[in-house]
Amino acid sequence: MPESILTARAVRKNYLSGDRTLEVLRGVDFSVAAGETVSIRGESGSGKSTLLNILAGLDRPDAGELFWNGEVAHPLSLGQLTERRGRFLGMVFQSYYLIPEIDALANVLMGARILGRVGPEARARAAGLIKRVGLSERGHHLPAHLSGGERQRVAVARALMNRPKLILADEPTGNLDERTGDEVISLLLEVCAEEQTALALVTHNPAHARRTSRQLLLQSGRFV
Repeated sequence: MPESILTARAVRKNYLSGDRTLEVLRGVDFSVAAGETVSIRGESGSGKSTLLNILAGLDRPDAGELFWNGEVAHPLSLGQLTERRGRFLGMVFQSYYLIPEIDALANVLMGARILGRVGPEARARAAGLIKRVGLSERGHHLPAHLSGGERQRVAVARALMNRPKLILADEPTGNLDERTGDEVISLLLEVCAEEQTALALVTHNPAHARRTSRQLLLQSGRFV
């Protein structure tokens, strides 16, 4: 059985709302094996995005443990966490988060730039990824000149830039029409299989969830 590359144990997260404490995550256990694809569904407010932010090290749990490649992800300094995250995982968001002032190719290259790895090999990797996601003729266009589907393709290529072991995708089709969303999910699954990269997909779409090898449902801060 493939080894677990990401493991979360008994993760809890609360938020204060006035004089009330909202329990968002209530002791969640979660793992992803090497090369696995897993989807997480749940209603709005069930804790999906909060869990993904914790798995990515963008937020800290109030209780519980997180392991990347068998190593404890917390506590680390911000610099250490950023560097380890950049080597271990890539992220795809609903809102793309491309840098508007630079073209598609430069956006893909940003993953390597963050780790100080911009050189001929990284530039060739970025160009190859732009071609793989079907944008070889659009690599020098600014994000504002790309469609929503094209922007998300750039975001997928950027997430793969550093050859991560895992991609975390948070509602990557939420801003897309149904046909374009289906195309983006197909692309994500195809490139992750080619790169032997695991995928954890948060989605509200049951048809997209069924395309992953394992499907989970989050309700009221727990998997059911």
